[in-house]
Amino acid sequence: MLYNFLLASWGTSGNLGPLLTAARQLQRVGHSARIMADPEMRREVAAAGFDFVSWRRAPMGIDADPACFSDMQDWFQKAVFGPAPAYAADVQDEIGRIPTDAVIAIDMLFGAVLGAEAAGVPIAMLSPHVSLRPLPGIPPAASGLAQPQTPEERIAIAAANENWACFLDQFLSLLNEARAGLGLSGLARTVDLFECADRYLLAISRTFDFEADLLPDNVRYVGPLLEQPNWSRSWKAPWPVDANRPRVLVACSSGAQGQDDLVQRIICALGTLDVHAVATIGPHVDAGKLVAPANVHLLHGAPHDTVMKEVCLLITQGGHGTVSRGLINGLPQLVLPNGRDQGDNAARVVSKGAGLRLPPSASEAEIAHAVSGLLQEPRYRDAARRLGDGIKAEIAASGLIDELEAMVANKSIVGSAT
Repeated sequence: MLYNFLLASWGTSGNLGPLLTAARQLQRVGHSARIMADPEMRREVAAAGFDFVSWRRAPMGIDADPACFSDMQDWFQKAVFGPAPAYAADVQDEIGRIPTDAVIAIDMLFGAVLGAEAAGVPIAMLSPHVSLRPLPGIPPAASGLAQPQTPEERIAIAAANENWACFLDQFLSLLNEARAGLGLSGLARTVDLFECADRYLLAISRTFDFEADLLPDNVRYVGPLLEQPNWSRSWKAPWPVDANRPRVLVACSSGAQGQDDLVQRIICALGTLDVHAVATIGPHVDAGKLVAPANVHLLHGAPHDTVMKEVCLLITQGGHGTVSRGLINGLPQLVLPNGRDQGDNAARVVSKGAGLRLPPSASEAEIAHAVSGLLQEPRYRDAARRLGDGIKAEIAASGLIDELEAMVANKSIVGSAT
């Protein structure tokens, strides 16, 4: 049976890619999919061949995803819980406009869950990063902590997860107020919202992730959903065909994180080494202000899958998509996380032996030293290749479509029985 899916994206840039990949997979087997997103994403959605629906009441642009993440409470208030009623109303309106069998929403869209729940439509929360939902035995999101190894560490991680749940409970009154406005019952804790979703889909490799003690009934791993952004340009290698120096890719974040100074320190560090390097500059880095040494070439975007086949090391801030692509291509990584889930990804890269981590404040000398170590030690490359092979196997065996179809079919059976 074929279904009509509404896919809801949050913010701009990196969150849209996984949804487009999911939409393509749905379309490939005959389902219909349309994308609800920020107006800035209209062109990219249209280029991918999907109908675009704009948020109307919900915040857009920088208001939807504030660049400053230093005050987490303020950020969650502005980005997630404050606008939840607006997101819910937009989703409800769209479900009413076009018959919809299911909603797939980025997991930051708590309001989308409310809208779908109120409309009686099944919803899957899609997490294209480490789990926002606390999972037993895994450090909480945005903590940057490693997998616990000792009883004491396990106790510490359990406490950290409870602290994360308590942090989210600060917004429980806002969440329940939004639920009441839609005729939904209140929740005892904010994290109970994750149980309101029919599926919580982790679009991350289980091989890459830390191992949970157990998974809640509605949680599934579906593997990374990797998409090439439409601002990537065609690629022509800037180094000689017979170049025998190591080649390095610097992949800048696609988000607005004020990373210009960090990128400058990275490329200056590479200028002191006997390497060829290319730095792909995303839409939020001012390339005109960067000064590149002779052995570093700046590009406003490039197809990373193609570039990665020609390099032997990746330097990144640690976004999940870039890290996953690097591992799939067997690249050891130097990760300089600058917030959000980047520290969590860095912790996994280091724990799996596939790279090193430095703070975003690292000096040019520290960066150069780390790069030299990664290039000289084959164990990092070997670990990256093993990890990448596991990730590729998971992508090939992804159960995304089966899970979504089962979700809709099960809701239909339950609905007809009542």
